Amino acid sequence: MRALRNEVRIIAGRWRGRRLRFPPAGQIRPTPDRVRETLFNWLQGSLDGARCLDLFSGSGALAFEALSRGADSAVLVDRDPAVATYLREAIATLGAVGAEVQCLGATSFLRGSGRRFDLVFLDPPFGDDALAPLLEALIESQRLAARAWVYIEHAARTDPPPLPPGLAIWRSKRAGEVSYHLLRWEGG
Repeated sequence: MRALRNEVRIIAGRWRGRRLRFPPAGQIRPTPDRVRETLFNWLQGSLDGARCLDLFSGSGALAFEALSRGADSAVLVDRDPAVATYLREAIATLGAVGAEVQCLGATSFLRGSGRRFDLVFLDPPFGDDALAPLLEALIESQRLAARAWVYIEHAARTDPPPLPPGLAIWRSKRAGEVSYHLLRWEGG
């Protein structure tokens, strides 16, 4: 069965094969299946009990995949109220205990005080040049647990953003129009 344009499939774990239809919002660009497969292969052994943060959640593909594969919790952040409603409905449909939605912009979410995360997905709309300032805001927010992972995506035609001290590229790859990187937090 071919996926619809506004549909995402969970690849592995307890919800393997489940499909979720997200609103046809123009800015939603789900991480492709083969990119998610590679990312979660890189993260193998790091997901059990992980606390995840999915900024620019959109379809929720990354957070739902992490939860399906054993992450303990996920905060899905998206500023679009229609997308936030979809994410809440998807959480209910999956019975995703430990998942919550915050209808806020990424920077606003990071400004609030709160818990630390073991894995952060940071995939803003391409062309916004938002990655560098968002990585800085993420570090300043002190939301990263010790030795946390940070996943970023950007257009393949652009270079990766400069990384703040304490973050280093652990793995990188390109697939079509997407470059993606798994970063490791080595800071305090």
